[in-house]
Amino acid sequence: MSKKLFSPVTLNDLELKNRVVMAPLTRSRAVEDNAPNDLMKEYYGQRTGAGLIITEGTSPSPNGLGYPRIPGAFSDAQIEGWKAITDRVHEDDTKMFLQIMHTGRISHPLNFPNEGEDAEVLAPSAVQADGKMYTDQEGEQPHPTPRAMNAQDLADTLNEFVSTAQKAIFNAHFDGVELHAANGYLLNQFLHPKSNVRTDEYGGSVENRARYVLEVVKAVADEIGADKVGIRVSPYGAMNDLGAHDEIEEMFTYLSKELKKIGIQYIHIVDHESMGAPGAPESIKKIIRENFGGHIILSGGYDAERAEQDLQADKGTLVAFGRSFLANPDLVKRMKEGAELNEPDQDTFYTPGAKGYTDYPTLQEAEA
Repeated sequence: MSKKLFSPVTLNDLELKNRVVMAPLTRSRAVEDNAPNDLMKEYYGQRTGAGLIITEGTSPSPNGLGYPRIPGAFSDAQIEGWKAITDRVHEDDTKMFLQIMHTGRISHPLNFPNEGEDAEVLAPSAVQADGKMYTDQEGEQPHPTPRAMNAQDLADTLNEFVSTAQKAIFNAHFDGVELHAANGYLLNQFLHPKSNVRTDEYGGSVENRARYVLEVVKAVADEIGADKVGIRVSPYGAMNDLGAHDEIEEMFTYLSKELKKIGIQYIHIVDHESMGAPGAPESIKKIIRENFGGHIILSGGYDAERAEQDLQADKGTLVAFGRSFLANPDLVKRMKEGAELNEPDQDTFYTPGAKGYTDYPTLQEAEA
């Protein structure tokens, strides 16, 4: 049925065996010191049918570890854990990007190392997010009011992104990094007027709100090479107390033009309509696609048929699959054969342990 989806493609020097991407999926299994472990190695190793795997959101610093048990990539143990995973994934000729995610105000000190003694909740502005954050110690807790980042915080955090990217490429053997500027996390918080009420050069106008994101992207690209850098964005995204606003088209017109100048590998566009959120209209995707002029990763409730249609229509270069990959380690094989898919168990999305993580059966196991 689908042909283009399963065909090889080369993005600059990045050779992918197909156009299927495993989307970044927070799974909260890094139970000891936020370091990747053997269970995570098994999980990613099961899903190497994809041409490209993008890791779950991974923090560049203690300050970015907003959720319980999410991995980092700043300590030696964390980098060693990731290296074991990339080496396993590369055995099957699959490429792997590290998604660097700083959670910003979507956080709680109980989820930091030593329950907040070594970190604090930072954001563009001291604006508390609605909603709650789960903690292992005390269950759901309100998001705290973050401290507005000062000039030193901005410089330190940028350097953390750069250092993590450098370690990812040169020590952990990743093929690239994806900077998470979507879903209401730190970089997205700079872009959005609800979370960014600064009055300095990083707030106010579209150009000012985009400034820090572009500074981070350029600094990372200068360090590891622009062809090893992607970015994830969520225009019209409603996650984590951010939603639509009047300047979305202006923001993403400007941002995509500036990202083109830097020359990064791709823009990954998130659309959560399939999960019940407002969708990203085709018009904004077209704006980003035409102004960026580079590779686009499409994501948002795709199946093989719709993925093939959008690839044939040149709406993107690659298509990311999320929850279907979560429940189907052999998703690519299943899509090729038109086989039935396992249904994901939402109760085990973020729980520690193998259940609902590495125990979903492959077709071969189900038949046996």
